Amino acid sequence: MTPEHIVAKRTHRLCLPLPSNRLGLYLALRHWCSPGQRLLMSPLSADEILFLVLAAGLRPVIAPLSLDDGNIDADAVDLDTVDAVLTTNLYGLPDRVAAFGGKILIEDVAHAIETSVHGRPIGTFGVAGVFSLSKHAGAGSGGVIAVERLSDLRALERDRDRLLQPGVFRKEIHSVLTSAGRHAALRLNMVRPALRAMRALGMEEEREGYRIAPRPADLLRAMEYAPQQLPAFDSWVQADLHDYRARRGHLSRWYQSRRLHALPRQRSRRIAGVSALAALPTVAPAVRRHLDQPLFRVPLLVYGRDGAIAELERHGVATGYLYDPPYDGYLPEFTDPSPEPEVARWWARHVLPVDPLYAHRALPVIERLIPAVPPMPPRVPPGPASFGVA
Repeated sequence: MTPEHIVAKRTHRLCLPLPSNRLGLYLALRHWCSPGQRLLMSPLSADEILFLVLAAGLRPVIAPLSLDDGNIDADAVDLDTVDAVLTTNLYGLPDRVAAFGGKILIEDVAHAIETSVHGRPIGTFGVAGVFSLSKHAGAGSGGVIAVERLSDLRALERDRDRLLQPGVFRKEIHSVLTSAGRHAALRLNMVRPALRAMRALGMEEEREGYRIAPRPADLLRAMEYAPQQLPAFDSWVQADLHDYRARRGHLSRWYQSRRLHALPRQRSRRIAGVSALAALPTVAPAVRRHLDQPLFRVPLLVYGRDGAIAELERHGVATGYLYDPPYDGYLPEFTDPSPEPEVARWWARHVLPVDPLYAHRALPVIERLIPAVPPMPPRVPPGPASFGVA
């Protein structure tokens, strides 16, 4: 069974295979939104997502963050000021999808391929759900976009094919072997030597400051001279996945299917890890309401995070999936700022995502951590002024 058939079986939607989640998000934004429209989005996610929104010609409206789950604080936004909403479902905790009714809703399901709300899978509430096969499934590459209507599927397929680049089999082999090696290192408790080897071989991209250098002047030129042309934004969007638009062949698709088939076998172990981590005083509050969900990661909110990450590596637990400071501080001139930026900054500084599959290894380190005290920002009544609208 192909990756798209596996996702279609779960979502009961029409599914299109993609080389990456990020290409799928761009296709969805371009298909359902018009240039100049205002898109409500979380302040915390992978950096390249912001550049995809700008590449689609949309104005990012940065939402206030919920202390409860790290997603959009739906109670603090005025939906009348925006045209569309992009959810994040951070670490698998679901956004409050029911709160966004009446708006174009595009769901980023990169972290939430196994998350559901009242028995309905995340990725089936909006016009499109965009899945990643490299996150939860750990397939190293690949994505799927799930939609309701055949006409939308065909239009997205045409747009995808115009943007696809030829695949390189050598790179495909490297991607599959690297992914398989990571899984083997985790199973065999060889995370520390594996990380040392990757760093010695230059397999971890160097960075200073932000994960993706924003380069505002270059970005402005791309927006002015190549509006709505994704290749003009490649130098930002590709980040750590330089072949995000490259066609995937039989080897990658076989490996993606194999990794997807493994998810149900991990479900009970993952849920047990969520329950164990939810007992900690440092856990994000929403986790305790989702003990039946096989979350991608369990977010803890702690003091001394950097030291804990190093100690977790020594215990065979790789962290990852830490995001740079909020978008409105990253590229303030290209976004409408959040009315409560301090909450997102606090999350970005203190969140420690832990893989529930390896909770037993992590507990000796994280059970000693001190809960970070959240800020208490003044509540700004939602309205046009909250998002910088005259």
